[in-house]
Parts: sequence; C-alpha cells; structure tokens
Amino acid sequence: MLGAVTSSDTSDTVPSDPTPTFPAGLPQLDAEALEVPVIPGGPFPGEILVITGMSGAGRTMAAGALQDRGWYVVDNIPPRLIAPLAGMMTPSGPGVTRLAVVVDVRSRQFFRTLVDSLDALKAAGIDHRVLFLDASDERLVRRYEHVRRPHPLQGDSSLLTGIAREREVVEPVRRRADQVIDTSTMTVHELASAMDRFAEPGRPDELTVAIQSFGFKYGVPLDANHVLDVRFLDNPYWVDELRHLTGLDEPVRQYVMNLPGARAIVERYAETLAVALDACARDRHPRVAIAVGCTGGKHRSVAVAEELAVHLARRGQIRTTHRDLGRE
Repeated sequence: MLGAVTSSDTSDTVPSDPTPTFPAGLPQLDAEALEVPVIPGGPFPGEILVITGMSGAGRTMAAGALQDRGWYVVDNIPPRLIAPLAGMMTPSGPGVTRLAVVVDVRSRQFFRTLVDSLDALKAAGIDHRVLFLDASDERLVRRYEHVRRPHPLQGDSSLLTGIAREREVVEPVRRRADQVIDTSTMTVHELASAMDRFAEPGRPDELTVAIQSFGFKYGVPLDANHVLDVRFLDNPYWVDELRHLTGLDEPVRQYVMNLPGARAIVERYAETLAVALDACARDRHPRVAIAVGCTGGKHRSVAVAEELAVHLARRGQIRTTHRDLGRE
C-alpha cells in the first residue's frame, strides 16, 4: 500500500545512521514543520521533475542531461525540502522556472517521506512529475562492479542483498511514478534522449547548426565539429575591385561561387553534412558547429559559409557568424 511508506514508519529496511551529519551546536529544522508554500494568483509558475529509482540506474546521468538543457538540478535532496524549493521558483525571467530534484535512498530515513511529500505537493496545487529509473539486477551488479563502490544499502551484506533491499523500499514510489524508464540496455546518449522526451515532450527535435567563417591565420575555432577548408579557391583579394569588399557583398559572392569547384564543394559537403545532422537531430543533440576557413576569413570563407547555410536551411535552426571580418 502506498500509505505504508510514511514518516512514522518504524521499519528498519533503510538503516539509520546514528552519527550526526550536521555540525555540533547547529539547530536542526523540524521536517514536520516545513510547510508547502501557497502560490497566489493562479497556477504554479514552473515545472518540477522528481527523479528517483534504483541506485546505478542512471539518475546522475539523467540529472546531467536536464542540467545541460537549462534545468536547475538539486541532487540527493531530502523530500521535505522539495516544497521550500518550489516556493523559491519564479514564473519568468532569470530565476528558476524549471526544477529537477533527485531523491533516492542515499537520503536514508528521509526517503520514507517522499510519498507524503508528493501528496502534499499535489494537495497544494503544485504540478510535478515523477520519473523512476530502473535496470535489471544483472546490469546493476555489473555497473557497481565497474565503479567499485558499495551499494548504499549493502552494509556488511552482499551487493545483491543491497539491491533487493532497495527494490523493497522504492516500490511504493515506483507505483506512483508518471513514467518508468528501464536503462538496462541504454547508452548514455539514449538515456539523454529519453530524458528530453520525458522532460519536454512537446519540444520538436530541432537542431541548432552554427556555421562560422574564419581565417586560418587567426587559428581554427576550437569548438568546431566540422571544418571545411576553401583555400583551394582563387582569392578575391588579388582582384583590385573586390579587395576592399567582403564575402557578404554580392560581387564577391558571385565571384567566389562561379569559381571552378565552388558550387560542387558546397553541394557535396552539404549532402555529407545532412547525414550527420539528421543523426544528431535524432539523438537530440543541442548544437553542431561547422567552420569554413580561408586565409584571412574575409572573402571566400564568408561567401561559402553563407551559401552553405542556404543548402542546410531545412536541417535545423541555422545561425551564421563571421568571426574574423574586420580583423585585417
């Protein structure tokens, strides 16, 4: 029964730790005294995700994926502190609008209050969703053997005993979850994609493609995923009427794109990139950086970068910048 997991449960399934974890003399907050904030003026102004599940099932990686997407993540939090955090959220602006909390048996006896805390959030009208991460016992054993760390409920017993204890403790929360994800056969990237689908189900799989021109004499951009060298094309710098212009000017663009091999390299490079970009979009990568370089980053690379952006227009959100314009 869900009601069996309460703050008054005296079962010793989760071992207590008699050693204080707070500095001597520091007064402790009474967990029962923490009240759920009342949100005035309509619906709760934010999103809350509660991540829980089996130790070794990927909670830390899941939290990291959310953090990369701009969520404010708090790991290993006592359930009673979820409500005060919710009260600190803001409806818009630079404050916290999306909160993810990781709650698990590392919080020891505090974990018993999770179902009660979720009930309190629901009663207060604070919308939230619960994600439970699971994995097979065999996979959990392999992961713990790989990192060579003890299970939090293992104690002096075997690893499998610790896993069995945890399954018993977390079962009420598992039944309460909005979604259960089995990570037994998932890669890190597949888990990140699953987190995206759960956290933001309505968000389209649109990729940001950043195309940047540059000059090799100033160095290759360090964050480039793909680099195209167009120095094989004739340099407009040696044409007197084009020298003072840039690749953003129509005369230079026409000159560069009419050079032998210019259109072919753009078209074929775009076709090659399309394969990689489609795969990145499927894996919900946030961004791919493409760098196009010539000698000084003024003529050829600028014109080719702009043309490449046209060919990749349907592959995501295209953002074109020209790093070295004006440096000569």
